[in-house]
Amino acid sequence: MRTHFGPRLALAVLLSTSLWVTAQTTTGKIHGLVSDPAGAPLSGGTMSLFEGIPSSPTETPKYTFAVDANGKYQGEVAPGTYTLIYRAPNTPKDKAADQIDNIKVTAGADTEANDDMSRADYLNKLTPEERKAIEEAKAKNASILKENATIKNLNADLAKARADRGSKDFADAAALMQKDAAIKPDEPLLWVELGEAQLGLKQYGDAETSLQKGITLETASKKPNPEVLGAAGNALGEAYGSDAKIPDSQAAYDAAAKANPSGSAMYYSNEAIVMDRNNQIDATVAAADKAIAADPTKPIPYYLKGKALVNKATIDPKTQKILAPPGTAEAYQKYLDLAPTGPFANDAKQVLAELSQTQSTSYKASKKH
Repeated sequence: MRTHFGPRLALAVLLSTSLWVTAQTTTGKIHGLVSDPAGAPLSGGTMSLFEGIPSSPTETPKYTFAVDANGKYQGEVAPGTYTLIYRAPNTPKDKAADQIDNIKVTAGADTEANDDMSRADYLNKLTPEERKAIEEAKAKNASILKENATIKNLNADLAKARADRGSKDFADAAALMQKDAAIKPDEPLLWVELGEAQLGLKQYGDAETSLQKGITLETASKKPNPEVLGAAGNALGEAYGSDAKIPDSQAAYDAAAKANPSGSAMYYSNEAIVMDRNNQIDATVAAADKAIAADPTKPIPYYLKGKALVNKATIDPKTQKILAPPGTAEAYQKYLDLAPTGPFANDAKQVLAELSQTQSTSYKASKKH
């Protein structure tokens, strides 16, 4: 006697598959955003779902979902018609912050149910004073959004201006920053960037004005940024130096180092370069000494110090040998120790040879001031 298990088994598998598909579609999803009467998302709290309309908020809900920090909630529920009750974190258990009726959830669908408290039926329940406060909040939010959009645009312009300066397109950078500084004249970074662009254009007087404006604004801010003050002071020192305003230049570099000590070696090294460019021998030595004290591992300040000191060399009338001020040969030698193949290595070797000094003289950096 033959049996036919094959078709029956196939039918059983088919029935099983059909039942599994049906089970997967017996629920629906719900999600939404909770926002306050001013239109801003509400952070935290719970969204509870009741079958039908509850007689009291204290009734036990069928579902409760957490509202996240962005005002969003979501969950999986059985199909049906629900009343949604939102409670903020500080809402009493017997109260509801808001209630929305007749929300229908369909099996297999994802229902969007937002709790927008700026809707008319919610606002109509409020007192005139509450509605006035909401309008003020809306105006403030609109102002904040506008300000944020402006800041976003200004940040993009700052990035472009810096890129322009990097490619030596100083005129484009200056024009962009002049436009932005007129839009937001209380932003220090715009003035500093404008001053740097004007410095690149060799508009020294304008650069001095812009950079000083940026420094004044940054200093007056609640939390001045040391790097901004340092960069501005560094650029201002160069602008004054290029304008032959030596004391002002020295003061600007000192202020930059004081505002941002971590950058003092670079600022004083730049000061030494500017002083050397202006043939200020004593000022070059002083700036080089400060740079060396801040970071004795950088070679350029040693070279600049030696170069300045050798300008004070004299000739011994008896021996006809060059008599250089103390520290000259040591500065040149230290430069060679740190940068034996540096751009000024040949010049340093030639000077040392002329001074009849060996190249093994030790040099000790001056103590930090």
